[in-house]
Amino acid sequence: MIGEILGKLFGTDKAIASIVDNASNALDKMIYTEEEKSDDAAKSRSEARGMVISWMNATQGQNLARRLIALIVTFVWVFQYFVMTILSVTAIWVQDPSPFVESSKIIGSYAENMNGAMMLILGFYFSAPFLGDIAKGAMNKFSGNK
Repeated sequence: MIGEILGKLFGTDKAIASIVDNASNALDKMIYTEEEKSDDAAKSRSEARGMVISWMNATQGQNLARRLIALIVTFVWVFQYFVMTILSVTAIWVQDPSPFVESSKIIGSYAENMNGAMMLILGFYFSAPFLGDIAKGAMNKFSGNK
């Protein structure tokens, strides 16, 4: 009944249907629902993973160099923590512990400076889909930001 009256007022039933459809489409575009947000986020993550995989495929010739660099950085980092631990424990058993404690602190600060590099290496090899977030954290660590 109301549709017929409005149809006659605006011309035809098709005109009314078109107006209603256009109005509902406009309202739908104005509202960004949680479902749409999660769909967009999932699509973004999927695209990022695809990009990482295609990048890894394109740079396969560099795998040996990447692994060598990762091993060198990891060895230096672990060695620094190992020496720092030995010096700290040794300081307990000697008469004058201050040189051991100071050496341990210096080596520990250098090891801590490498934490950002280790985050990138571990992220690259074990959490590639999340490397963007890891890289931000590592860059903040390198720059001294918290």
